[in-house]
Amino acid sequence: MRSELSATSTLFEANRARGAVRFDVHARDGVTRRGVLHESGSLRVRFPSPEDQGLSGVFVNTAGGVAGGDRFDIEISAADGARLTLTTAAAEKVYRTPGAAAQLNIGLKVGAGAHLAWLPQETILFDRARVQRRFDIDLDEAASLLLCEIVVFGRTAMGERMEQGEFVDRWRLRRGGRLVFAETVRLDGDIGGKLARPAVGKGGAAIGTALIVPGDEALVERIREASESFSGEVGISTWNGFAMARFCAQDAARLRDDMMAVLARTGAALPRLWLN
Repeated sequence: MRSELSATSTLFEANRARGAVRFDVHARDGVTRRGVLHESGSLRVRFPSPEDQGLSGVFVNTAGGVAGGDRFDIEISAADGARLTLTTAAAEKVYRTPGAAAQLNIGLKVGAGAHLAWLPQETILFDRARVQRRFDIDLDEAASLLLCEIVVFGRTAMGERMEQGEFVDRWRLRRGGRLVFAETVRLDGDIGGKLARPAVGKGGAAIGTALIVPGDEALVERIREASESFSGEVGISTWNGFAMARFCAQDAARLRDDMMAVLARTGAALPRLWLN
């Protein structure tokens, strides 16, 4: 019996997906161009827009989702003056697992006068999914960043909820080499019960974060002016030269609408894939 379990475990581990994307972009005469691109495993990036002015990229996971033990690594560098917008071809699904958590590691580096917009579609966690994600962001003092993430705990439109599992989200932001923001969100065990608590999620099934650099009180006030249109809970504040908006809603559709309303107040252009 032990040998059979060991063989099954070895087979399971051998079938875990691995994927990595690493590339840089640079600006020349006001036009952003792609530099060296490295892809491996099941992760790909495509650049569907014409390469004039800013450049757009779309990540594609050919594994069809994320399962326990999978690992995906992304490293992106935007050189001085470059403009880059990134999204995903579809919502990313993280499936249930009895084993190790999936690992998602994202490193972003943005040079002086460069702008990077990280705007993936939702990450959907199925019941008993386990995932650990890490963002390491290094900005020049004169760089700008818009980073938005939406996490959905079960497909409520299909009557599904995430009851048990693990979600760990670690963010570290450095500006001019100085750490200005550090946060780790951890939800594990009875996630459904924790989200039901008034002080945690108040029964919400979707959460989101928008990180905006630079950000100031004027930006915060512009966003607050749209507060009557929000269908979920939205809070925004600014400190250390950046602004952060937090979202919580009963389902992904409501949160997505709120996120789009906030992004409109920042002047950001949404990827076409968000509008389909």
